[in-house]
Amino acid sequence: MLFIVMHKINAEIEAGGPPRKDLVDNMGQLIGDTIKAGRFLDGAGLKGRNERVRLKFKGGQRTVQKGPYQGENELVASYVMLKVKSMDEAVEWSTRYAEALDAAEVEVGTVTEPWDLGVAPKPEGEVPLRVLAFTKADAASEAGAPSSPEAAVKLNAVFDDMKRAGVFLGAEGLKPSSTGARLQAVGGKHTWTDGPFAESKELVSGFCILRADSKQEAIEWATRYANILGDIELDVREVYEA
Repeated sequence: MLFIVMHKINAEIEAGGPPRKDLVDNMGQLIGDTIKAGRFLDGAGLKGRNERVRLKFKGGQRTVQKGPYQGENELVASYVMLKVKSMDEAVEWSTRYAEALDAAEVEVGTVTEPWDLGVAPKPEGEVPLRVLAFTKADAASEAGAPSSPEAAVKLNAVFDDMKRAGVFLGAEGLKPSSTGARLQAVGGKHTWTDGPFAESKELVSGFCILRADSKQEAIEWATRYANILGDIELDVREVYEA
């Protein structure tokens, strides 16, 4: 089974700046151990509100809102990771992605790179921009409704164009939140709540994709993850497998 663990922005992340050394060291140890176990498949962190763009679609019109802004409906239905030259290019590809999925809203965020964390020097010259584009959940995705054959054809065509352009890095679709669990970690106290979730107001700040034998195993890993991050909200959701 595949699971995504998504953590939300907290006060420390919102403050910006390099992360604590103990956080980097402990997270590196956890991720390294999980990679060695063959359980860690992908992951990325996102920069704060200033580095984001929200796209909304209604009546054939697109609205582009640049950050910083507050969270609204931040319950994720799917995502695509892109490697582009600029945020403007990311917005155009994310628009095509949203249109193929008939999504009403997409959140586009800049990925945190090793040099942003102070663990590696920034390469010289022009460095591609990595971004994550999240589509937001709606009644159909929360009901687990399968995509129509026509929608699947449109989405695959967009992915093919992304691959030909060399911008596609990966994509996943999430099962309904009814299959998931949410953690509220405050002051060392952990409170888990089973889905479904009506919504989430906190912006996603990063994710990990894991292979686990059960939801409980994914929750146990996410608990270790939360212990490193401190006060945090995070979701564990099951991911569709091809």
